[in-house]
Amino acid sequence: MKKIPEVTLLFWVMKICATTLGETGGDLLAQTLNVGYAVSSLLFIGFFLVTLAGQLAAKRYIPALYWAVILATSTAGTTMSDYMDRTLGLGYATGTAILVTILIVVLGLWRLTEKSLSVSEITTRRGELFYWTAILFSNTLGTALGDFLADDSGLGFGGGALLIGSLLAVVVLAHFFTRISNVLLFWTAFVLTRPFGATFGDLLTKSPEKHGLGFGTKGSSLILLGLLVGLILYTTLRPQPAEPVAAKEPDLPRA
Repeated sequence: MKKIPEVTLLFWVMKICATTLGETGGDLLAQTLNVGYAVSSLLFIGFFLVTLAGQLAAKRYIPALYWAVILATSTAGTTMSDYMDRTLGLGYATGTAILVTILIVVLGLWRLTEKSLSVSEITTRRGELFYWTAILFSNTLGTALGDFLADDSGLGFGGGALLIGSLLAVVVLAHFFTRISNVLLFWTAFVLTRPFGATFGDLLTKSPEKHGLGFGTKGSSLILLGLLVGLILYTTLRPQPAEPVAAKEPDLPRA
């Protein structure tokens, strides 16, 4: 059941692009268009369920479908986190702590039932559901953590992105130069790329007076959408390596 892309450098580039687009797209609907966090969350959760149904029904890896689900978890995670932290008044620190706990519980249940958290060993529908549930909450957590670093910690958007980028660099070095479990490093990187996307998205959208680049939610979303669509087209149309063909056994003499 090969329905998940190989974890390469291109995978991480697309992941960061999709999660950053999720941040700007979520803010575009909830804030710029003034739909609100609650209604936006319901709309994006609906989008997530529709794309997830398609992904579960697929028999192979379809880049456009897979990354549509990733994007859906990112946009839903953005508005869900903002609803918890802002509308409900929990604050970024409390929201982050709650989401960390939920993610640990999801990963723990996945490990207990499927015996592995490796994304290359997902062979059951239940494993798929755990995978996408973990992704949804990791992206929601990333928004809360990114907002905490950008607003409450005093680092600002650039400082938050620099900190998360440095932590990601440590994960990369650990992958190449240590014997730390690749599964642990994968999920650490997966969680960290979301707040990196969140802080980078804020850096793109906020005005220069707020230490941003001033592209706004519309301009930033269009730029990121174009980049993500281009990468999806590239992964879809590029020549796939031929599968090795088993050597034909010589004919045996008949008795």
